[in-house]
Amino acid sequence: MSTAKVSFPNASGAQLSALLELPVDRHAHAFALFAHCFTCGSNLMASRNISRELNMVGIGVLRFDFTGIGESEGDFVNTTFTTNISDLVAAAEWLGQHHQAPALVVGHSLGGAAVLCAANQLPSVKAVVTIGAPFAPDHISRHFAEKLEQIAESGRATVNIGGRPFQIAKQFVDDLGGHELDKNIRKLAAGLLILHSPQDKTVSIDEAAKLYTSARHPKSFVSLDGADHLLSDNADSHYAGQVIAGWSSRYLPQPEGGSLESDHKVAVRLGREGYTTEVMVRQHHLTADEPESVGGNDFGPGPYELVSAGLGACTAMTIQMYARRKGWVVEEVQVHLNHSKDYAADMEASDERPTKIDHFERVVILRGQLNDEQRQRLLEIADRCPVHRTLHETVQVTTVLG
Repeated sequence: MSTAKVSFPNASGAQLSALLELPVDRHAHAFALFAHCFTCGSNLMASRNISRELNMVGIGVLRFDFTGIGESEGDFVNTTFTTNISDLVAAAEWLGQHHQAPALVVGHSLGGAAVLCAANQLPSVKAVVTIGAPFAPDHISRHFAEKLEQIAESGRATVNIGGRPFQIAKQFVDDLGGHELDKNIRKLAAGLLILHSPQDKTVSIDEAAKLYTSARHPKSFVSLDGADHLLSDNADSHYAGQVIAGWSSRYLPQPEGGSLESDHKVAVRLGREGYTTEVMVRQHHLTADEPESVGGNDFGPGPYELVSAGLGACTAMTIQMYARRKGWVVEEVQVHLNHSKDYAADMEASDERPTKIDHFERVVILRGQLNDEQRQRLLEIADRCPVHRTLHETVQVTTVLG
């Protein structure tokens, strides 16, 4: 994924730190907003893995730190659940102004409760996802229950959450109890996906049952069986991201043009903007592009780079095929290539400028139980690969209008 650090002001003017993550091989066709769990910050590994899976299907993701968390400005002690909701709205507005308003909002733990409340203020949202979220925001106060009396008497107290000290103020505790999540859930005008682990020891799966019961259709529930609350195992967070990506496709805008279909072995499609080109080789899909220096988006290799890749792949395959027939042990073949156009010293014409020819520089690295004679023979075989020979043949291309 392509990551850019950005910032934007919240309702009180404090700058919130965020990461905007975009697909590396295409323009995002939809955008998602990710709200982290209580005191976690946006850089939690689970958040990154989920964002990566969404990027893989063409969804851009903005994940940010709530006020007073991570690199965001402001004092955490002065925040409330209400300010969390306000921060989400500010993040959505920034996305709408600079890219595209979010169609998907994802919230982890208390962040899940926050997106359920914020979604009704964001008309662009078509899909809402919660991960290990509580039914009632004040559920979080159970994690510092022994400090509640001190907070009530003194106005604040230092609590230990995830091994780190945080100042919790009375206004935070009071505000948690002032939100009736069930009313917000019933008003949702978007699809809802609830992800929760039966083994979650931080937020019981009973909370997920309450969320599901309160919600109207369309609603879905997926069990993250075996996962902990923070999705600490990378496999769990990648799975969650894949589920979100697949489920949300029913609700999010999709790329224009539909799938590329052809009776030919290779087909390409280029739209009106830029040079980003969809390539289909049988059932395999990839993207070709040009570097930004010549007006492209650099979402994929350029045409000559694809030719070089074809030459390199064919070289490696041919060497391995020959070695296997001979019974030689080749453990690995690497082929490194550069392409350039060089002046041909022997092709100068008296009435024309020197002619340029295509030059492929190819470096072959062989690993295995090979003697010098075998290595030399395999280097000779490299020049016999079919693509190499094609490049030296007279090639005819017939072009017709379809």
